[in-house]
Amino acid sequence: MGWSFHSAEELVAAMRAGAVTSRELTDEAIARVERDDVVVNAICVPDFDRARAAARAADKARARGEDRPLLGVPVTVKESYNIAGLPTTWGMPPHRDHVPAEDAVQVSRLKDAGAVVLGKTNVSLGLQDVQSFNEIYGTTTNPWDPGRTAGGSSGGSAAALAAGFGAVSIGSDIGGSLRTPAHFCGVYAHKPTLGLAASRGMVAPSEPALPIDLDLAVVGPMARTARDLALVLDVMAGPDPLTSGVAHRLSLPPARHDRLSDFRVLVLDEHPLLPTGAAVRAGVERVAAALTGGGARVQRHSALLPDLTEAATVYMQLLVSGSAARFPFGPQESCVDDRSLHAVRLRAVEFTHREWLEANARREAHRHGWRRLFAEFDAVVCPVTPTPAFPHDHSPDPMRRLIEVDGVEHPYLDQLVWAGLATMPGLPATAVPAGRSSEGLPVGVQLIGPAFEDRTPLRLAELLEREIGGFQVPR
Repeated sequence: MGWSFHSAEELVAAMRAGAVTSRELTDEAIARVERDDVVVNAICVPDFDRARAAARAADKARARGEDRPLLGVPVTVKESYNIAGLPTTWGMPPHRDHVPAEDAVQVSRLKDAGAVVLGKTNVSLGLQDVQSFNEIYGTTTNPWDPGRTAGGSSGGSAAALAAGFGAVSIGSDIGGSLRTPAHFCGVYAHKPTLGLAASRGMVAPSEPALPIDLDLAVVGPMARTARDLALVLDVMAGPDPLTSGVAHRLSLPPARHDRLSDFRVLVLDEHPLLPTGAAVRAGVERVAAALTGGGARVQRHSALLPDLTEAATVYMQLLVSGSAARFPFGPQESCVDDRSLHAVRLRAVEFTHREWLEANARREAHRHGWRRLFAEFDAVVCPVTPTPAFPHDHSPDPMRRLIEVDGVEHPYLDQLVWAGLATMPGLPATAVPAGRSSEGLPVGVQLIGPAFEDRTPLRLAELLEREIGGFQVPR
């Protein structure tokens, strides 16, 4: 197996000790991609020649005494990030020849930290799906079961990590696009607090790479260990130098606690709008048992928790209206009296600005509710989606697809309700492995933390990793 499944932290330590070179690590990673990616299809845009050149440069830099956070570590980058000289298409055929001239700010930060970029990872069409497939690059499969999805839209990154193609990756998240692939593939991901990490250059090919403030969407790290998430977040965090005037990193407060026994945790496994499948409930229970066994204060209910039905409704309104503004839908028909999430989505396609402002005002009320809750709790544990990875479903209209939860079908996009719980108010959330289903598929949960206290769920993830284990190599 060599070095392919070691953490970035371990690889840096090995290179410091002279046990391996970046060139050796990079050659091994490329060989593994060339051997195994025929089935997985995670690396959609390889950049092996420049990766080997970067590895040679990293070895020379280390020989000169340099020691940067990711110096010489092979990594991957989601296709949606601009990398100079490589296509950025978001899987959209009209843009298959779009090749930006400049790196995204986060790609620049990875390279400044010494990372060796192996290439770009596959995405869903327009980053608009819970699966990763498109006409340009094809379908990314799950390394645990090629008949199932790796998730989306950062599915290529999660699959790459699970298959041993690089130590870390970076992706983005608006509908669980970091957390869902991590959950499906058995790896780690962190959705940062909204606005924590600059996103310039993680942009659709039809739009200019400007330092805009995104609504709901964030960029963030993926890895095979919780400590690597924290390592890469430190590289990514901070404002855009074009708007701040400086290239400094943002100083985050430390984790609220260092020991598991000091954490106060609210555990949720039921949503009023969608059942949670047995495999995911079991994953939540494993985490709850580890917390209780470690002495943490665990509660199952709190009057402080914002209303989950309204939270899902507001999230869908903001998500779909924003998406429709950028990628227009055709006319939609819905019943005004229908309060299902499906009807909410249909109406949101044609939201007016006034309606969006009303939804945004309700979001602010939820944010205040979360502030009150996090005065009493340090983290919330809950599902990422209601099921493990599901079989590929490439029917053309996601609005009409169905997702099966323990044998009962539900609207496909309803599975976003758990991801939206953190996304709508802009809270940090760390996806962690929580065992496997009876079918042997990975199951994950998310740890939601207080705004701009990202180190708290990251530290909890690290402590849980010691208790219940973390990433396992697919068998």
